[in-house]
Amino acid sequence: MKILFLSHNFYPYIGGIEANSDILSRAFFKAGHEVRVLTWTKFSGENNFPFPIVRNPSVFRLLKEHQWADVVFENNPCLRLAWPNLIFKHISVIALNTWVSRIDGETGIHGKIGLQDRLKFLWFKRASKVIAVSDAIRKHSFPPAIVIGNPYQSDVFKIIPNIIKSEAFVFLGRLVSNKGADEAIKAVQKLIVMDQKEHFLTFKPTLTIIGDGPEKPKLEKLATDLGLAAFVNFVGPLRGNDIAVCLNKHRYMLVPSLWEEPFGNVVLEGMACGCLPIVSNGGGLPDAIGNAGISFKRGDTEAMVLCIKRVLQNPELEQQLRSAAKSHLAKHYPDIVSQRYLEVIEKAAKSTFKAN
Repeated sequence: MKILFLSHNFYPYIGGIEANSDILSRAFFKAGHEVRVLTWTKFSGENNFPFPIVRNPSVFRLLKEHQWADVVFENNPCLRLAWPNLIFKHISVIALNTWVSRIDGETGIHGKIGLQDRLKFLWFKRASKVIAVSDAIRKHSFPPAIVIGNPYQSDVFKIIPNIIKSEAFVFLGRLVSNKGADEAIKAVQKLIVMDQKEHFLTFKPTLTIIGDGPEKPKLEKLATDLGLAAFVNFVGPLRGNDIAVCLNKHRYMLVPSLWEEPFGNVVLEGMACGCLPIVSNGGGLPDAIGNAGISFKRGDTEAMVLCIKRVLQNPELEQQLRSAAKSHLAKHYPDIVSQRYLEVIEKAAKSTFKAN
C-alpha cells in the first residue's frame, strides 16, 4: 500500500508522539509498504530516513501527496495536513495519542471542549478506523476506538550489563509544574523523616532528576530548603543512550504526574532499564505499568510515600512486580505494536475494497 503518514511534528523534534511517529513510519516501510511523511517540522539537515519526508508543505504539495496515497494515517489528529482527504476519500486511520480537550496551562488537567475539539470528534466519525494509545484516552475521546499501547525504543532502552544499581530513585521528564517533580522531592524528604523513626531503609534514598524546564530553579531551591542537597541530583537533559545508562543505575522510577498522562512512554523506558515504576494513577499510566508497577492517588504525596514504603518493606511484592516486566514490555516492542497498527490499517483497506 501507499501510506501517507501525517505527523504534526517529526524528527528532529523529541517527544512521545514524535518517537511513535519515528518508530511506526519506519516499521510500515520495513513491512514492505511505500511510505511518505507529511509534517510541519522544518529541518534542513540530511534525511536519514529510507522514505521521503515532506516538510511544511504548500497546498499544492498537500493535494499532490494525498492524490498519491492509498491510505492516510494520522499519528494524532492533523486536520491541517489531512483535509485534502475530504476530496480524495482514501482509507483513513487516526491514532489518538493525547486528550481531545483543552488543557489547563497551570494544572495540565484536560477539561473544556473547544470548537477545534468538536471538529476532531466529527473527523473521527468519518475515519475508517481510530486507534487510542490507552483505555483512558479511548473512554474520554472516542469510545469505539481500538486500544493499542505505545511502543518504546527497545534498541536503546534495555538492561546494560555491568552497570551497578547504585542509586535509588529517578525522575525523567520536562520540569514543569504538572509533571510533579516537586512531589518526588517532597516524597524523599518525608521518607527520610519516616525512616528516622522506623529504620526501614537499607540504602541512601537518593533522587536523580533527568530533564530541564522552567521549574528547575524552583525545584533546586525546594531541594535546598528541605535539606536535601546531598540527596537530590539534577543531571539536566540527557538523550538516547545517555538516558539509558543513567536509568540503569537506578532501582525505582517515580512518575508523580499531576496531570493525567495519555499513556506514559517514560514508564516503559524505565522498566526496560530495570527500574520498578511507582506512578500516579491518572490517565493512561495504569495502562503503561500493567502488572509490573504500582500506583498511588494522583496529587497525594503521603500516598506516594506509603506506596514506596510498601514496596521497600515487601521483597515478595517487589519481586512479583519485577518478574512481570518482561512479558509486559514484550507487548510494547516496536515490531509488535507496529504489526498491530498495520493489521488495523490492512483490515480497514480490505473492508473498503470489498465495499467498492
